[in-house]
Amino acid sequence: MTYAYDDQNVFARILRGEIPNDTVLETGMSLAFNDIAPQAPVHVLVIPKGPYVCYDHFAAEASDAEIVDFTRTIARVCEMKGLEDGFRVISNAGEHGVQEVPHLHVHILGGRVLGRMLAKG
Repeated sequence: MTYAYDDQNVFARILRGEIPNDTVLETGMSLAFNDIAPQAPVHVLVIPKGPYVCYDHFAAEASDAEIVDFTRTIARVCEMKGLEDGFRVISNAGEHGVQEVPHLHVHILGGRVLGRMLAKG
């Protein structure tokens, strides 16, 4: 599959410092920040600093170091936010997945019971 990365997307602009964010954690390869429209008491976005459109793009083309850093950043955020009672990690991809920003990002949601992920239908 071929992926066309748009370097003008909002997360690329955040990474370049053009748009501010409420940083939770930053590493050499990842950035975690609070969502501007939280859907739960804890709602953090984690993005890789590389130009990856979606999770399958990242999984196929990222270096081992990028994959480890991204995964460990997610774990560190969950620990920092005290999500030992549970949480949800969501990554939307493409039109059918309702991906709004064409830069890989995962939503970490927690701080309350979240209910079922999808309704039948």
